[in-house]
Amino acid sequence: MSTTIDISNENETSQNYKKQKKSSFLVKLSSLIEKHDEQHMQKVIHSIKVGIALVLVSLLYLLDPLFNQVGENAMWAIMTVVVVFEFYAGATLSKGLLRGVGTILGGGLGCLAAIMADDLGKIGNAVVVGASVFIFGAVATYCRLIPSIKRRYDYGVMIFILTFNLVAVSGLRADKILELARERLSTIGMGFAVCIFISLLIFPMWASDELHRVTSSNFDKLACCIEDCMKAYFSVVSEKESMPSINVSGCKSVLHSKSSEESLANFARWEPWHGKFGFYYPWEKYLQIGELIRELASIILSMKECLGSPLQPSTPLQHALKEPCKSVGLSLGLTMRELGESIRNMKRCQAKVLKLESIKLELNLLSTSHKLRGIANVESLAIANFLFLLMEIVDKVEVLAKEVEELGEIAGFQSK
Repeated sequence: MSTTIDISNENETSQNYKKQKKSSFLVKLSSLIEKHDEQHMQKVIHSIKVGIALVLVSLLYLLDPLFNQVGENAMWAIMTVVVVFEFYAGATLSKGLLRGVGTILGGGLGCLAAIMADDLGKIGNAVVVGASVFIFGAVATYCRLIPSIKRRYDYGVMIFILTFNLVAVSGLRADKILELARERLSTIGMGFAVCIFISLLIFPMWASDELHRVTSSNFDKLACCIEDCMKAYFSVVSEKESMPSINVSGCKSVLHSKSSEESLANFARWEPWHGKFGFYYPWEKYLQIGELIRELASIILSMKECLGSPLQPSTPLQHALKEPCKSVGLSLGLTMRELGESIRNMKRCQAKVLKLESIKLELNLLSTSHKLRGIANVESLAIANFLFLLMEIVDKVEVLAKEVEELGEIAGFQSK
């Protein structure tokens, strides 16, 4: 009689898990649709902004009074809008400033080289121009290969190389070079001013907001993965039943987010003070947290492979681990969501480390429990792998909690 009741309870537990998984799938699907609609609307707004900017700079061609002032150099304003206008305001600002600085430095040094070579005759002119092109081109190209410069200033160095070579080898006299540089810089400045005006004042897209949102949402993604692993593993009610599939798409998206987060952090540094993000905001801390999150995602993927391995403990032994491990999984998921919410709302939450210490103590007691003594070698290896990865996850979450607490102190998060 008791055996029949146990089986019915286990079947009911399995059915409840399937219902919970179905409802969670519907929630995720609706959030994905909402997110897709929001991203689509942002793309539409950006496209309209670029169109408006192109119309405004095209007026330099279309209106005769303006065309009489700038002439064919109006082309450079249009080229500036096409090249400089980016999706995020910080990216537009950085490319515009780097383009301006690179053009001024390259044009100035190219003009200086042309002036020095102007009075040396044909052979001397060729030697000076050739030597200056080689030296400045080689040095600037080497600078582009330095990681810190390439990450932040690569576009400006490239514009410097291009402008310097065009000016130095143009063969024009120094006075004509200065006049041409003034005209082109003025039209480039017009194009840049249009880009900045539209990018910053008309529905601005902030890279800082996106990095803040991505970092906080990554915590939620990994929380769902941890809970899914625990629920799927302990939903098996018999040895003949296979373990349900575990959705780890969140972990994979987190693992592939490194380059996009670095780009967002770079653009965020260029953005002016807006909303809650001021100058010298600790974006480097976001990159450190992102690195730790990717390490945690790799551990979760390892656990998923461990749980799907043919080498598994018997069903009765899994039942002995079920309640404490599910409790640990739920606590870890709750802690990860609290960390994500702490970043999202910019409010400090200080009870996380103590909670993680109690989880570690619970796992240590479980690993030395009498329920796990006297088991076969194969089962002991399977349980050791599982508990080791679970404790690794707890350790990594603990480090993340400390990093989020440090971010709150540096960024001035509010206390709850």
